Amino acid sequence: MDYMWMNAVRGRWRALFVILCLCELSSVSGQARYSIPEEQAEGSFVGNIARDLGLDVARLVAGKARIITKEDRQYVDLKRDKGTLVIKERIDREELCGKTTPCSFTFDIILENPIQLYRVTVEVIDINDNSPSFPQHEINLKITENAAVGTRFSLANAADTDVGINDIQKYALKPSDNFKLEIQSQPDGMKVIEMVLEKPLDREEEETHTLMLIASDGGEPHRSGTVRIQITVLDANDNAPVCSQPVYKVDVPENSPEGTVITTVSANDADSGLYGDVTYSTPHVTVEAKQLFLVNVRTGDIKVTGKIDFEKSKSYQLNVQASDHGGYADTCKVIVNIIDENDNVPTIKLMSFSQSIPEDSPPGTTVAVFNVNDEDSESNGVVKCSINSDVPFKIESSLSGYYTIVTDNFLDRESVSEYNVTITVSDQGSPPLSSSKTINVKISDVNDSPPKFHQSEYSKNVPENNSPGFSVFTVSASDADWGQNARVSYFLEEKEVNGVAVSSFVSVNSENGVIHAVRSFDYEQIKSFDFNVTARDAGSPPLSSVATVHILIQDQNDNAPQVLYPVQTGGSVLAEMVPRSADVGYLVTKVVAVDVDSGQNAWLSYKVHKATDRALFEVGLHNGEIRTVRQVTDKDAVKQRLSVLVEDNGQPSRSATVIVNVAVADSFPEVLSEFTDFSMHDKEYNDKLTFYLVLALAVVSFLFITCLLLIISVKVYRWRQSRVLYHSNLPVIPYYPPRYSDTLGTGTLQHMYNYEVCRTTDSRKSDMKNMQAMSQSLVSVDGADADTPHVTKQMSGNFSQMSTLVSQIFHLFFYF
Repeated sequence: MDYMWMNAVRGRWRALFVILCLCELSSVSGQARYSIPEEQAEGSFVGNIARDLGLDVARLVAGKARIITKEDRQYVDLKRDKGTLVIKERIDREELCGKTTPCSFTFDIILENPIQLYRVTVEVIDINDNSPSFPQHEINLKITENAAVGTRFSLANAADTDVGINDIQKYALKPSDNFKLEIQSQPDGMKVIEMVLEKPLDREEEETHTLMLIASDGGEPHRSGTVRIQITVLDANDNAPVCSQPVYKVDVPENSPEGTVITTVSANDADSGLYGDVTYSTPHVTVEAKQLFLVNVRTGDIKVTGKIDFEKSKSYQLNVQASDHGGYADTCKVIVNIIDENDNVPTIKLMSFSQSIPEDSPPGTTVAVFNVNDEDSESNGVVKCSINSDVPFKIESSLSGYYTIVTDNFLDRESVSEYNVTITVSDQGSPPLSSSKTINVKISDVNDSPPKFHQSEYSKNVPENNSPGFSVFTVSASDADWGQNARVSYFLEEKEVNGVAVSSFVSVNSENGVIHAVRSFDYEQIKSFDFNVTARDAGSPPLSSVATVHILIQDQNDNAPQVLYPVQTGGSVLAEMVPRSADVGYLVTKVVAVDVDSGQNAWLSYKVHKATDRALFEVGLHNGEIRTVRQVTDKDAVKQRLSVLVEDNGQPSRSATVIVNVAVADSFPEVLSEFTDFSMHDKEYNDKLTFYLVLALAVVSFLFITCLLLIISVKVYRWRQSRVLYHSNLPVIPYYPPRYSDTLGTGTLQHMYNYEVCRTTDSRKSDMKNMQAMSQSLVSVDGADADTPHVTKQMSGNFSQMSTLVSQIFHLFFYF
């Protein structure tokens, strides 16, 4: 029946409407209150907190909603995905609150991003799950037979941990022949149970009496407890003990050491002997009081035997009974008031804490929520909270006992990357007690600092003729941010240099900023160029900066001097004329040369390398002027040849050589007789000779084929004629060609023709001469120097010889 009744009660309480009250408290969003019966099973429904607080389930999940309790035990759990509260652990109201009513516990629900705090109170409703019980199983009383009617005997109260209607409602005494039961209520709510003698006792009739004291509660179903009262009737005792005062009041500081005497009760008995000997006891005291206080049986001294804690109970009541050995007793009340001492250090408990916050957080951003608790009372429990002043944070009070740490200024991670915030809490006791807790707040990076180059402009000299891939130098940029926001990459900004993309000149390593040359630079083509390098971080959105790079090409001595005058040709020879009357210092000519290099690589110097007569001419070292160094004489050769060396000033130096021909003569015919340039004539002659040889070859080939056909035809004709003659028996007359010698002469041609063939190492200059006695001549022309070939032929004779050759070849073909 008890089990079914408890289930019915629990079912009714599950249907209990939720009492909800929301109130706006500074930074606290609201409050909620629920009522549930005790002893519910785990997982039982408490309430829909999302609906009652006006929150979405998605907000509970995204905000990582969780329950924060001051105690170590958590009775209620939060189902974030459903927005409901359920029983996590069995709740025993008596264990939780004792006799305190109403009984409730409080917890907080905290959400992050942004931080929101909700206070939830759950009232635990009592069910009748405990029966009344007496501190003793049996009460033994000794009463004298001459005890007067109306004499009162104090009995121990029963205890029921339930409250309200479920607490003890009535007592009953059975049987009730000699005694009746009276219950008196005290101002403090305590009840005094006394057994009153209604009929005199007679020891001779009945020496002992057995009674039953029954205590019943008002719950459904009713529960009760009993204790047996065993009464022994004694001989006559004239006087009963009387307490010196009915009520003793004493103030005792908490944490008083054990053995401290807090007060002494006393009682007097007018009898003498055994009936006048009074003893003291506390038969009607609570379990808690019995563990803390002890009454001396003989002296009545009340001593401390346990640790007194004001926070557990502020007062205790002891019912001290003074008894003699004749069955009489008197009861006095001792009220012990506990005085609070400042013995509890304030505690700090973090409810929520953001270990890192973005540096762009605005002032007022919540960093942490913490709870401060001091178990002491009055001024001993009043706390003051503060943080160190060297941080950009401040404390704001939210709900009672709750505080929030918020930003008080703008943050800059590049200046300070983290803060140590020390929370200090002190009470107002004497002496004051305090505690502290340090939290480390890291400032998370926001991409608010662009990369910075060490220089806004870079300039670098690069020698020309470098190898492709040559590392020119390195640009470097730093970023004050952290992590990905500080990872810098380098990029080449596209532009054109002389109509060509700059990427065809240089490249930039995106990781380390090393600039490489893509091609070999030529100072003569480009002397300098500039471009921009962009440094970009990996933040979102990325930030960047630009640096300008100037590349200056350094000239290298890679070009030899070039002679502009005198012009050197492969065929004809140019000569400068110097009259024989020329005096010392006569300007013969000037060698003009240039060097496309620059600087000292283009500084030219001139000197005579070789000369027919070194004592006759000199060359200006820097201007290239050729002048006579002495008077020209008749003995000086007409032909003078100078080799002038033109040299630059580079390292290593480069040079060029020019040949200068000088004719020492007073007239041009004289010069012509010495300097004849047949090179052009030779070229024209060779070209004509080649043409005629090709033509002759074509003609000869044509004639050869024609003659071959003619010969074959003649042979066939003669063969046929011979056949005719052979058959006709006619005499054969031999045929001789004209001018053919049958017996005299040494050759097949006429005696008047002789041929001389002259060949040289150059087949194009071979010659065939027809030597005729009637028209012989000799022509010899010396060239300008030993390198000019000797020509021993006449142009007119060559043409006649060619025609003769062709005619002779024609005759030969006809002969065959």
